[in-house]
Amino acid sequence: MKIQRLVKDLGLLMEPRSERSACFCVSFRCVVVLLNPAKNTQQHLINSSRKSISTLSFSSDGRYLVTGESGHLAAVRVWDVSEGSLVSELLEHKYGVSCVAFSPNGKYIVSVGSQHDMSVNLWAWKKSALIAVNKVSSKVTAVSFSEDGNHFVTAGNRHVRFWYLDPSHANQACPVPLMGRSGLLGELQNNFFCDVACGRGLRSDSTFCVTASGLLCEFNGQRVLDRWVHLQVSQIT
Repeated sequence: MKIQRLVKDLGLLMEPRSERSACFCVSFRCVVVLLNPAKNTQQHLINSSRKSISTLSFSSDGRYLVTGESGHLAAVRVWDVSEGSLVSELLEHKYGVSCVAFSPNGKYIVSVGSQHDMSVNLWAWKKSALIAVNKVSSKVTAVSFSEDGNHFVTAGNRHVRFWYLDPSHANQACPVPLMGRSGLLGELQNNFFCDVACGRGLRSDSTFCVTASGLLCEFNGQRVLDRWVHLQVSQIT
């Protein structure tokens, strides 16, 4: 297989299944390439709007892929991985989409707008329904759901925020305000938190973030930045 070096607009993702059946996902501009190394096969998903894909994420069972795009009136799209087909299109962001994630049970999607959009949207995507919404005041670059699906966390420039889901939101006729509370950053309040991952298993009460300056941080169940360690790297992007 010929390997081409891609310099810009490149995203890489691994499907959350066993290593033997894992599928790698690469996005370049308006195309997503799904690569199955075990079968040595490729599948292509083409964004019909021709806008560059800015973010993507698999559902926990690997069945679906959600993508966000850049540009004016950016869409969030859900794809069936095995069929290679578009199953849902969610239109609410006025500008680009910065990050997306499925809830662990696959019922919901959260999408966060770019720095010019600033919207945090929670979707019941199978109904194409926006059920909760709010705004952020900082640039956000990452989002992660908790293991139990009761909340998700956004991270960005001087920003770590915990957002809480209410099951009754799904039954509302109109979107309701999404309730969020800031992480307590302490002396690291001026850092850029460039990625976030909610803990699993015995560490499910913890939330882990990494900063652009190379700090790995742990927030406890009370949203307090409890401890951190330097990863001994010059910069993380």
